[in-house]
Amino acid sequence: MYIEKANTEQIVQAIRGLRMADDHAVLILIAEKEKSCVTEMISTLNRKGIDFFGGIFPNVIYGDRQYEEGAIIEILPVLEKPFLIKGLDTEDIILPNFEKAITEGRDKDYAAVIILDGLTSNISLFLSELFNRLGNLVHYFGGGAGSLTLKQDPCVFTAEGFVQDAAIVTFVKLRTVLGVRHGWKQIMGPVVATKTRKNVIMELNWRNAFEVYREVVDADSGTRLTKKDFFNIAKAYPFGIYSEGGEDIVRESIAANEKGELVCVGEVPENAMLSILKGTKSSLIQAAGQATEACRHPDGRKIRCCLVIDCISRVLFLKDDFTEELATVQTGISSISADIIPEGILTLGEISSYGSGIPEFLNKSIVVGAFYE
Repeated sequence: MYIEKANTEQIVQAIRGLRMADDHAVLILIAEKEKSCVTEMISTLNRKGIDFFGGIFPNVIYGDRQYEEGAIIEILPVLEKPFLIKGLDTEDIILPNFEKAITEGRDKDYAAVIILDGLTSNISLFLSELFNRLGNLVHYFGGGAGSLTLKQDPCVFTAEGFVQDAAIVTFVKLRTVLGVRHGWKQIMGPVVATKTRKNVIMELNWRNAFEVYREVVDADSGTRLTKKDFFNIAKAYPFGIYSEGGEDIVRESIAANEKGELVCVGEVPENAMLSILKGTKSSLIQAAGQATEACRHPDGRKIRCCLVIDCISRVLFLKDDFTEELATVQTGISSISADIIPEGILTLGEISSYGSGIPEFLNKSIVVGAFYE
């Protein structure tokens, strides 16, 4: 459900109106303009003995609209209480045992719903460690919390507090079908990322990364790419990391530093095979429809709830046409279960099982999750 004002009183009142059982937890997704309520909300929900988890996001989604204020609230059956995992800014990430997920989640098509700080480091390492622990026992689904200002602050919360550099993992006891697409198409490549440092591309094909990238973008766009006005043009030309069995994994380049290195959202492995991509409004909207259609359960089941993880940069690219993307998702979900309204968030990076089932941190993509009884 969507509530227009995300204050403690409204959130608690909304939760009271929903049926909660002992094995339920409340997912709370709050638009960043209303993050001031979080500390008081945590104290109040803890006093009432309510299990909950969530995060702060640029905007929230309800139906075919995005909102700068308010919150999405969803009651979900869970295997156990949400896990808060801190220290993602270090390479010494300590994971819980996840015993119930391993013993009770086998062959159930359950999901690990992941909300993490989208501006922390070592996201790829965290997801890799998580997969090493759980493998294909669950589907992986979630997104990066944080502010559109790209200033890092506390952005994820559970009963344990409101923190940054952390991730929440919650195992949802519902059969899950995921659809993930992006709609960006290759215009050049492959090139080799011959020198990288985490999320920074230093060299492409043994040359300065900015010089190689600028040559391609200038030729296609008919404009001159500069370091000063980099993002306004580069937002239409992300990189794609080759992924066997699926679309390229998109990496958005958001800045070029004084050395001509390209700063990306998300890590780029050294020696990765990259392409330079380009999208159109129609290709992105069509991809949203394909992601939604992929959520159809093979047994024709009805959806209990639908969550949408959509990259905030798709809004920046589509502008007023973003409403059409959301309308496409709503129409697709209605064709599966007429009474279900998609709910979700605009994120700083998306998380989904991808291709072989390994969770990936994506950019400029849309992930649609359909949860079935």
